[in-house]
Amino acid sequence: MKELVGIAEQIATRLVARKETIAVAESSSGGLISAALLSVPGASSYFLGSAVVYTRDARRILMGIGDAEMKGIRSASEPYAKLLANRVRDRFATHWGLSETGATGPTGNRYGDAAGHCCLAIADAETRVMMLETGSNDRLANMHVFAQAALNLLLQRLSER
Repeated sequence: MKELVGIAEQIATRLVARKETIAVAESSSGGLISAALLSVPGASSYFLGSAVVYTRDARRILMGIGDAEMKGIRSASEPYAKLLANRVRDRFATHWGLSETGATGPTGNRYGDAAGHCCLAIADAETRVMMLETGSNDRLANMHVFAQAALNLLLQRLSER
């Protein structure tokens, strides 16, 4: 967790300086992204909320994404990560939306993705999507790798602006 907090501190510094806010929708990282961002003192100035969108019901209830909107999109995919990042950004009216969706292991998911498969997205005026394959079936390790990749993607995007 310490490596995640180190990245979160850098993110917090940038968000606070810009007076910008973020919301997170994560799945297989199980709240680690949000926990890292919230571990930084003063998080209430930039972190507006999050959801662990782990099931179809969570997607519908927490994100307001129904089956009709998912037509042609499957979970743990780049289009779904993009949809989640934009939706969480819109629902919380934040500058940034960050999403993570994947398969941690020890087996793959029902969509055919192997353990260690992850899709991430960061949304502001534009949306960037990234896919990650760890090649590992270690559930806990994958959760940390996914969270670290999501935080690094956000930090990279913040550094570009």
